[in-house]
Amino acid sequence: MKNPNKDTYRLQDKIDLILKVNYNSSFFAAIFGLVCYFFLDIKGIIPYTFWGYAVINLINTLLYKQHKKLVFTYNSTSILSMLGAVIITLYSGGIESPFVFVLAIIVFAGYVTTKVFGQLYLILNLAVLTLLFLYDTGDFKISANTVPVEARSWFAYLSATFAVYLLGGVFGKNLLSAHHRLYKSRNEIQERIDEKETLLKEVHHRVKNNLQTVSSLLSLQSRAIDDSKISNIIKSSQNRVVSMAMVHEMLYKRDDYLSKIELEPYVRELCDYLVRSVKGSNRDVKVNLDIGDYKLSIDTVIPLGLIINETITNALKYGITEGHDGEIHVSVEKMDETRYKMYLGDNGVGYSEEINPKTSNSLGLKLIYNLARQLRGSITRDYAKKGTHYTIEFEEVIEQFNSVDQ
Repeated sequence: MKNPNKDTYRLQDKIDLILKVNYNSSFFAAIFGLVCYFFLDIKGIIPYTFWGYAVINLINTLLYKQHKKLVFTYNSTSILSMLGAVIITLYSGGIESPFVFVLAIIVFAGYVTTKVFGQLYLILNLAVLTLLFLYDTGDFKISANTVPVEARSWFAYLSATFAVYLLGGVFGKNLLSAHHRLYKSRNEIQERIDEKETLLKEVHHRVKNNLQTVSSLLSLQSRAIDDSKISNIIKSSQNRVVSMAMVHEMLYKRDDYLSKIELEPYVRELCDYLVRSVKGSNRDVKVNLDIGDYKLSIDTVIPLGLIINETITNALKYGITEGHDGEIHVSVEKMDETRYKMYLGDNGVGYSEEINPKTSNSLGLKLIYNLARQLRGSITRDYAKKGTHYTIEFEEVIEQFNSVDQ
């Protein structure tokens, strides 16, 4: 997931970098123009181009504070810089002019902002260099080298110095500063994320412990009651609590992904617990699982676990009788991006077709159908096979598990 704070820091760094580069390039262009005019005796278009660039670029930068359109400001500066560099290059020796290297800085500036702008200005400046070469090798000339012969070494030196300073002293310095701020903010954000993950794990751990405490209390209560019917009801409630506690325990144990649960290990652990809980140590029940490598949200797994708890508990209590080898099958397959199909079946004695949530007072049966609806799904029973067999189509949901009486 994208972090909005990180994006904000990155955008502000780009804004600061572009504005600082604009102010510095305007200042040094003006100085370069003065040096050319008064010290190198370069008259005409070259110093005027420097001054014109300095003034227009400064106005363009100041206007950003009014319209706040960074892309417009950046592209205006880049196009202005490219035009200025081409004019100065044409009037200071063409393709052999030392000022031609300033075009490379424009490409670098493009990549500093975005990859798209970098590629765009790379193509444009390669085309400009090609045109400058063709112009220099052709017969048609519209300009001559206006730099006096005795000043050309100084002009080359100042051009190279200007380019190196812009690249290292302006871009490099501000890039390093922006990188440092981004690195610092990234570390701060990562620390907050780590703290939240630790807190979330602690929450799952405490919820699991609290649910296990409730389960222990229910177990003690069931032992203290002589009425077997009430004791079985409390035991069923205990199993439901345990099925939810297992979800939080799995989330607590995971280090890599706190919001999703691996379905197959959870179903396997739940089925093993239910068989032990109902049949005890002397059990002869085989559990067959056919579940893919699916990771589902906690809001999906908890109702699924309750459905599995109810169907398998009923099968173990009433369907699979003593003296017979019991077999339970659970399979899950993915239908599309968010929908799944789960099959639950056993080889027990089953129950009458006339028994359904409308005609029965069974809480477990009502839970199965209500939870299926809560998962935006449907449930059907296959009466052709021996035992009890359900097919449940459901959808992965997020933050939807609130109650089971809907």
